[in-house]
Amino acid sequence: MAQLFVLAAGLSTPSTTRQVADAISTAVKGTAADRENVEVTTVELRELATDLAHAVTTGTSTPRLDEVKRDLSAADGLVAVTPVFKASYTGLFKMFFDVLDPDALNGMPTIIAATAGTARHSLVTEYALRPLLTFMRAVVVPTSLFATTEDFGGPESAEFNQRIGRAARELTDLMLGKPGLGPDTSVTRPRKTGLNVEEDFVPFSQLLEGHTGG
Repeated sequence: MAQLFVLAAGLSTPSTTRQVADAISTAVKGTAADRENVEVTTVELRELATDLAHAVTTGTSTPRLDEVKRDLSAADGLVAVTPVFKASYTGLFKMFFDVLDPDALNGMPTIIAATAGTARHSLVTEYALRPLLTFMRAVVVPTSLFATTEDFGGPESAEFNQRIGRAARELTDLMLGKPGLGPDTSVTRPRKTGLNVEEDFVPFSQLLEGHTGG
C-alpha cells in the first residue's frame, strides 16, 4: 500500500485550503486505484502551531512533531497546500519546513497547491512554493494548483478539477514508479528525519571506498 502525506496549512474551520487538499488526495486515490491502494495521512498545521513555535524558539522538538516528521519522510508522496498571505505562503507553512531535516524530502514526489481570494496570486506556486520544495530536494510534479473561491461551484470549477486530475496522474506515476519517471534511486540520497543518530552513521568500509591506501 502506498502512503500519501497531505499537509494543509489552512487557519480557519472550515478551511478552503483543507477542501482543496482533500480534493487532491481523493483524486490521487482514484487515479491509483487500478494499480495500488493509497492510504492518506492528513495533517493540519494549525494544530501544530504551538509545537512549531516551540521547535523554532528552543531548537527542540515535541513528541507530536516528531511523529509527523517520521510519517512524512516515510511517505511515498506529498501534497502541500497553503493559503496565500501577503503574496506568499503562510509563516506557519514556512516554519514547518524550517524544522525539517535538510534530507527529509529527498526524492519525494510532490504536488504543490495554494488558495487565495483573488487570482492576482496565481503565480505563487511557481515563485514561492516550487523553489521551497525543490530546495528540499522533493520532486515537484509539473502541474501546480491554485484555487480561488470561483473554483468551487463557479464557472471555473470544471477547469480546476481537470487540473487536479492531471496533477494526480503525474503524482501517481511518480509514486508508483511508472518507467521513465521519478527520481533515480541510485543517486538520490536517503531521507532523514533528523531524529535518529543512526541515520548519519556511515560504515567504515564505505568511508574507505575509492581509497587504495597507496
